[in-house]
Amino acid sequence: MTKNRPSRWRLIGFDTFSSEEYSLVGTYRDESAATETALKRLENLKKTQPDNESGGQKGGIQDQVWVIRPDGSKFRVGG
Repeated sequence: MTKNRPSRWRLIGFDTFSSEEYSLVGTYRDESAATETALKRLENLKKTQPDNESGGQKGGIQDQVWVIRPDGSKFRVGG
């Protein structure tokens, strides 16, 4: 982090079927904004990957949404 440019919060997706992370566009100025957007993305995943049909498996959607803190640590949203 530089003095002139504060670090930002980011989001990533994780496909549990293929065990791969993927980028989600956007940066956020604080945890609240990042988490709010992550929850919206998760709601969209629930619509496109219904719990009872996702990947042909029972028990929930395949993809996950994670918030990446400015220090690089992360936490899963909604899980």
